[in-house]
Amino acid sequence: MKLVDLTVTDFMQVLGSDEPAPGGGSASALAAAMGISLTKMVAELTVGKKKYAEFDALMKKCQTDAAQSQEELLRAIDEDTEAFNAVSAVFSMPKETDDEKAKRREAMQTALEGAAKTPYQMMEKIVCALHITKEAVGKSNVNAASDLGVAALNLKSALQGAWLNVLINLSGIKNEEFVKQYRMTGEKILTEGCRLADEIYAEILKIV
Repeated sequence: MKLVDLTVTDFMQVLGSDEPAPGGGSASALAAAMGISLTKMVAELTVGKKKYAEFDALMKKCQTDAAQSQEELLRAIDEDTEAFNAVSAVFSMPKETDDEKAKRREAMQTALEGAAKTPYQMMEKIVCALHITKEAVGKSNVNAASDLGVAALNLKSALQGAWLNVLINLSGIKNEEFVKQYRMTGEKILTEGCRLADEIYAEILKIV
């Protein structure tokens, strides 16, 4: 069964258990999915309202984009755990001969690169979600303005959490060019996303 199919209670039980996965990566994806879901809710509460008629087309697009983002971030909950499981599986590979040890090292590097790419891709999706959220600020149902602020906070924490998961996997990768590339571009994504989240939160504080 996929993590996304669990009840909230069951997910929290396994998250809080001694199982190594799901962990911070899947928790970050969940936070991101909650964030964009709040943005979608605000769009739903705005579309069709006479008071916001001038923004109706924009909010319909926001509604559609948020729904797509929601699906992507929900998938990321399981994708992160699957990437971790791929790393864990390497530990069960034989390591008696030099050839087996070499194959094991190679498999570990491949798995670690996959485990770094997964939260990195999550970061990209989160920044897209933040852009969608920012579009709704000041153009959506004012009674739900605080929900956009909460969306931004969830998305920011998810972004920072995903970055930590990128870093911990990069630390075990021997390919220096790979590490340099993902660290450099990841830092740019992190900076952009945090800036967007902070801007959204500051604007919401002026409204509520």
